Amino acid sequence: MEETHLSIGMKAPDFSAVTTFGPVKLSDYRGKWLILFSHPGDFTPVCTTEFLAFSKAQPEFSARNAQLLGLSIDSNPSHLAWTYAIYMATGVQVPFPIIADRDGSIARRYGMIALDASRQETVRNVFFIDPEQVVRAILVYPLTNGRSIPEILRLLTALQTTDRDGVVTPANWQPGQPALVPPPQTYEGLLERQSGKSQPPLDCRDWFLCYRQLPGSSEGSGGGVTQE
Repeated sequence: MEETHLSIGMKAPDFSAVTTFGPVKLSDYRGKWLILFSHPGDFTPVCTTEFLAFSKAQPEFSARNAQLLGLSIDSNPSHLAWTYAIYMATGVQVPFPIIADRDGSIARRYGMIALDASRQETVRNVFFIDPEQVVRAILVYPLTNGRSIPEILRLLTALQTTDRDGVVTPANWQPGQPALVPPPQTYEGLLERQSGKSQPPLDCRDWFLCYRQLPGSSEGSGGGVTQE
């Protein structure tokens, strides 16, 4: 099967799969955010630390209406044995399904195999798929380096904040900090913004660089956000 190149804004490719929690298909997750992530292999040290971190963060993903779903080309018995080994070694139960993609069909459909890095193993991809099953963000880490789960949570929260409040988020944004509003697209809109009469009130450095306090945001100009 040919490798697919997915881009932000594309409809996520459909699939049906065997997992450690039983059969699943992409449409099972409609109405939720899906964090679909691949790992190179079971019983490997970096992947084990990632699964521990994802497992401990599961309540935070659930609170954001998001489901975790792992994938590698290992078999389902291998996934089961590995998750049980993790539990026996650490006391942590992996609370989300892991896809057994033995023939690599899902991995290739999602472009999870970087042929210049590995001909068979999946690299560390993360796909943020929204409730309408559109790909909203893609992160790719190499085989050698583990992911930052706080960054995955931060980006998920940023995407949800953009959808809910019609804002964009600045560099280094953290939940609770002010966000940016998109710049006006007309000269009339520019003049209205310059008049200071925009609703809700904005904290502007210039007509194109305006911050907005969101419900629950920190008080104060910029909220500690880097504003270069």
